[in-house]
Amino acid sequence: MNTSSFLNATEGKRVDEIPVWFMRQAGRSLPGYRALREKYDVLTLTQTPELAAQVSLEPIERLSVDAAILFADIMLLPIALGVDVHIVDNVGPVIDKPLTSHGDIEKLRPFQTDAVAYLQKTIQILRNELKVPLIGFSGAPFTLASYLIEGKPSRSWTVTKRCMYGNPPIWNALMMKLSEAVISYLKMQIAAGVQTVQIFDSWVGCLSPADYRTYVLPHMKSIFSALSENGVPRIHFGTNTAGFLSDFSSIDCEVIGVDWRISLKDAKHVVGTKSLQGNLDPAVLLADWNDIKERADLLLSEIDPHQGYIFNLGHGILPETNDTIVRKLVEYVHSK
Repeated sequence: MNTSSFLNATEGKRVDEIPVWFMRQAGRSLPGYRALREKYDVLTLTQTPELAAQVSLEPIERLSVDAAILFADIMLLPIALGVDVHIVDNVGPVIDKPLTSHGDIEKLRPFQTDAVAYLQKTIQILRNELKVPLIGFSGAPFTLASYLIEGKPSRSWTVTKRCMYGNPPIWNALMMKLSEAVISYLKMQIAAGVQTVQIFDSWVGCLSPADYRTYVLPHMKSIFSALSENGVPRIHFGTNTAGFLSDFSSIDCEVIGVDWRISLKDAKHVVGTKSLQGNLDPAVLLADWNDIKERADLLLSEIDPHQGYIFNLGHGILPETNDTIVRKLVEYVHSK
C-alpha cells in the first residue's frame, strides 16, 4: 500500500488501492488496549503520551489500516477549558456541574496549548514511529455543548434544545467559545504533526434541517474556514445527517464522512466533488464473513471507490468486534 493513498483520496485523486481506516480503531476491541484498561482509566491513557501512542499504533500493526488516528477523547478539550469531566465506564462523559448560565460560560478558560502538552508529545512519538498518515481530531461545538449542558450522554438532548431555543444568547456564546477553542486545539495538533484533521459531530443529527442551519452551520463554517490556511485535509463527520446533508457538506472541507443511514450513491450525489468517507454499519462486523463481504461489495458498487473515497464505518467500531475479522475486511477492500 502506497502510504500516500489515504492522503491522495482526501484530495480526490485516483488511487490503486482503496484506503481504509476505522473510527475508534484505536482501543475498544483490541487486546492490547483491553489489557491496558485493566490497569488504567481512559483519561490516564489519553494523557500519558507513551501509552496513548501505544494504543494508536496497535491497529496499524494488527489491522493493516492505512491511517492512524490519535488516541484521545473529545472531552480532553473541555477539560483543557477547565471543565471537571469524569469518564464513567458504560456511561460516558459525566459533568457534575453542567453549564446553565452566562457566568458558567465566562468561567471557561481560553484554550492554551500547555493544557494539552501531553497530546503534543503523543503526536511527536507517533510521527517518529508511523509509516502511514496520522489523523488528529476534535469534537464539534454542538456535540461538545450537548455534553456540557446535559451533564451526561443523552438520547433526546432535551436540555440542550431547551437552551438552544429558549436562550439563544447563552447558546451562541457557548458555541462561539467552543468554536474558538476547537480552532486553536486543531491548529495545535497540526503544528505538532498530524496530517489530517477530523471533526466529529456525533449528535448533531438530532436537529431538524432548519435548526442545523440556524444554530450550528455558521459556527462550523467559521471553524473549517479558519483551518483552511493550515494546508491539511479536513474531514467533516456526523451521524444522522442525511436529512440535511446538502447543508452539512456545504462547508469548506475536503472530505465528508457519512453514516449508514444514507447510501454512498445518494451521498455522493449531494457531496459532489468533495471526497467521501464511510459508511458500513459497525454492527455488520458482528455478522459472519459472507454477510460482511456482501455488504462491503454492495457499498463499494455504489460509487467509484478508487477516486475520492475512503472506506470506513458509519460510526465507531463496537467493543465486541473480532479484530481478526476486521483485518480480513481490510485485506478484502484492498484487493478490490
